[in-house]
Amino acid sequence: MLLAQGEAFDALFREAKREAFHLEVRDDYYPPDYPPLVRFLNNEPEDYQWFQPWLDQVRETTNRGVAVNRARVVTVPHNDYTRYAKHVAHLNVEAGEDVRYLPRHLIKPDELTVDDWWIFDDSVIAFTVFEPGENGKWLGGAVTTDPRIVAYIRTVKERVWSMATPLSEYSEP
Repeated sequence: MLLAQGEAFDALFREAKREAFHLEVRDDYYPPDYPPLVRFLNNEPEDYQWFQPWLDQVRETTNRGVAVNRARVVTVPHNDYTRYAKHVAHLNVEAGEDVRYLPRHLIKPDELTVDDWWIFDDSVIAFTVFEPGENGKWLGGAVTTDPRIVAYIRTVKERVWSMATPLSEYSEP
């Protein structure tokens, strides 16, 4: 596997022809003192300028006719981060991304992966790599096209996506 970072990771989106699909399985991605999360919890205004590069990438990708899909497997009751991510996900949807949620208790642990990943056109996998630690910084994607890994990830993707609820219909059970 090769670690794709920055431009190399972004190229995976530009090279996609049909779909970029992301599975998220963690309940936290930032420490509790992450400024946008703190602003959200304190009901303070946010301009989301820090998020614009991602939203631009989603728009560029979907404008080429490539679907950008995201499934989040979340613990219920939702923690502060999940509530925050769900709030921000409306911006993802406005940019063209389809974001869906699956409560963790509705799927068996052995039907998931323990890692987050992207799959591009059902053929290229980029396992999300974080710095060590519970809230480690995102480092990039460990990329593989190994047919056995791809087949397994496709199975997980299809299972999760079929069970997940679109953001517009999802409410915490």
